[in-house]
Amino acid sequence: MSVHSPATPAEWAAYFRLRYEVLRQPWQQPEGSEHAEDDAAPTTTHALLLAPDGKALGVGRLHPSGQRQGQVRFMAVASAAQGQGVGRQILEFLEAAARRQGLTEIVLHARENAVPFYQQLGYLVVAPSHTLFGTVAHQLMRKAL
Repeated sequence: MSVHSPATPAEWAAYFRLRYEVLRQPWQQPEGSEHAEDDAAPTTTHALLLAPDGKALGVGRLHPSGQRQGQVRFMAVASAAQGQGVGRQILEFLEAAARRQGLTEIVLHARENAVPFYQQLGYLVVAPSHTLFGTVAHQLMRKAL
């Protein structure tokens, strides 16, 4: 199993299904809210790790957010796959893509419960960020590449 960008309709469906199930459904958000306007932009890099049965184990995406800066968003790991290195593989794939694009820094807005995961991978908390759906506090984090 290796991380790659979704390429087929089935892979895209699995990618967006996991984004919805992990990042939107627990807060009763409508289906479709897992999509972003810039998902199809040519500068956006998507990462997907599939199980042998075709279900997504992990997803994430990177897009340029400033001069030589990228932003990671929509990181999600299936509950059954958490703690098995899936998130690390997704993030390493996105960081490698950022380096190839000449980016020198990545920022992200991590949910409070994910901050330790990102800290283990070299991200530093910069400042408190937004609160999503009125209950999910985030921290702005940054990593130099």
